[in-house]
Amino acid sequence: MKFLRENIEDVSIIIEETGASNKKNYYVEGIFIQGSIPNRNRRIYPMNVLEKEVDRYINESINTKRALGELGHPESPNINLPLVSHNIESLVRSGNDYVGKAKILDTPNGRIVKNLLDEQIKIGMSTRGMGSLVERNGIMEVQSDLRFATAGDIVFDPSAPNALMNGIMEGRDWIFNEAANSWVLEELTDKIKKSGKKLDEQKALTVFNMFINEIKSKFK
Repeated sequence: MKFLRENIEDVSIIIEETGASNKKNYYVEGIFIQGSIPNRNRRIYPMNVLEKEVDRYINESINTKRALGELGHPESPNINLPLVSHNIESLVRSGNDYVGKAKILDTPNGRIVKNLLDEQIKIGMSTRGMGSLVERNGIMEVQSDLRFATAGDIVFDPSAPNALMNGIMEGRDWIFNEAANSWVLEELTDKIKKSGKKLDEQKALTVFNMFINEIKSKFK
């Protein structure tokens, strides 16, 4: 069996006010899983394989509130509770896609995600699981032993700017100024270069969070 991860695009962020306390609930909603078409990793998930595994995942994980996801790109198919950031609440089939919704939790990593969303930083989603592969005409087809660890981890990957989510807050689209976006990327790239070493994802996230805090302090 192979360790499988797939980045998913076009997922929205929803932030809801919850009454007089002004507490905000944060959700990720959109296409979590895609089937029947080759993805960027040159893998294809047949719908009969997906349908069987998603049904199991819904019954065993979502319906029992155990459909957890993490922040970052875990290298293991196991869920690591200290890294959990959200709970997947639903998966519904729509054609050859599965549309999901996940609530951001008030965990250490969940609070990092909330801070990123408050700062209008776009993030991405990545499914994670195990399964066998068979090559067919240059495409790796996932076999019926597929088993999801999670239907979605939250990731930040500056090398893949298209695998990003759009933000929605109180029913309005966030307006993300392209000039500001360019400046942020230039400043962040310069800061990473000055670190003088190659960063793994966790270290890159630390540098990124420090940078965001610097920006916040400038505008207080």
